Amino acid sequence: MSSVNHLTRRLVMFLEHFRWLLVFGLLATSIPPARSFATDADPLTALIAEALANNPEVHASQARWDLFESRIAQAGALEDPMLMLRIDNGLLRDPLSFDRDSATAKVIGISQALPFYGKRELRRQSAELDVQSSHLDTEERKLNLRRMVSETWYRLFLVDRSLALLDESIATLDDLNRFAETLYGVGQGGQQDVLLGQVRRSKMEDERLELRRQRRSLAATLNILLNREADNELPSVIEVTLKPVVLGLVELESLAEKHQPQLRGLTLQEEKSEVGRKLAEKEFYPDVTVALEYMQRDPSEMDKEGYDMYSAGLTFNLPVFRERRRAMLAEAEAEGRMARQERAMIQNQIRLTLADALARLERLEKRAELYSAGLIPQAEQSLEASLAAYRAGRAEYMTVLDSQMSLFEYNRDYFEAITEHQMQRALIEEAVGTVLPDVTTDKEQP
Repeated sequence: MSSVNHLTRRLVMFLEHFRWLLVFGLLATSIPPARSFATDADPLTALIAEALANNPEVHASQARWDLFESRIAQAGALEDPMLMLRIDNGLLRDPLSFDRDSATAKVIGISQALPFYGKRELRRQSAELDVQSSHLDTEERKLNLRRMVSETWYRLFLVDRSLALLDESIATLDDLNRFAETLYGVGQGGQQDVLLGQVRRSKMEDERLELRRQRRSLAATLNILLNREADNELPSVIEVTLKPVVLGLVELESLAEKHQPQLRGLTLQEEKSEVGRKLAEKEFYPDVTVALEYMQRDPSEMDKEGYDMYSAGLTFNLPVFRERRRAMLAEAEAEGRMARQERAMIQNQIRLTLADALARLERLEKRAELYSAGLIPQAEQSLEASLAAYRAGRAEYMTVLDSQMSLFEYNRDYFEAITEHQMQRALIEEAVGTVLPDVTTDKEQP
């Protein structure tokens, strides 16, 4: 009897100490970080800068920009002049004799083709618009790369936070399982509690393995975007701050009109089509070729002096085949209409993207607030109450496990809301074509 009483006293002392250790251990898993990366040393900003500096796709786009820039001088340049050398009126019976006939002459000439007035300038303008469009293509690729790096970073944050929560929950569950095994060993608990805890532990271990796989995949994706080795080690993403978008739909649309590369590019396409239309109209007018020739004559029996001569002339092409030129004009006008319609279509797509993203942001902000101010504190209280009830024998082990899992899931859902919010913000920045004002919340995180 004395040994039983001694064992009972030890169990009571163990329960009393274990209760508070367990409470503090479980509540520690629910405390998100109070600080954020919204500082000058923001690692995401550094990663984006590295991606923009090293990504091969951006380099290829910039090389294409240089290619188009070199075409400006080509487009506005004249064609090479033509040099002409010939013999006029040579005698077949003595082809190398130049003094037998006064009409025989050695001729050297030069000619230059000159487009109709305004054509060269219009071609140069068209090439300049191509350069600007190519530059906007580069800017669009940079925006797309910025969004992809941001999204991958935020997904890494969610996986890392989930892993941290899961590791702590597994450690706490191990303590709970040892507690249940102790109760079962002294006859105060059931075997089903021990088995239930082991099953829950195995399920969480399987989830941890899946999260680690996801992290390796996301890390490889981010490394590729940064032009690093795919297996390069990346540190854990500990904190991300929810940054609300303070601009409304109208203000965001105004930003898109000023900065969005697609819209600006289509505006340039309209301008280029207008230049093409003017150039097509110029094709109805003739080009001219200016020629100058010098004829050197030797003295001959017929012409004792052998005076040298020259000739000059203008040659015009005759734009009499109008169908081809009308087709060129119609093509330029059609390109202008197409650019205007495509621009209207892109505007509608951007408007829809912004409206949908703003609605999602509002929902996610409210959801994060609900978890931080309501569900997570309530789950903490529920867990503490279930632990106290279990210690007093008024609650089942299943109730404690459910409370612990609810707290874990609420914390994970909270971080998922922050992650999705920031990904939607990155999508908005890509849609408007510029970085949004950096306004962070001052709300204390749970």
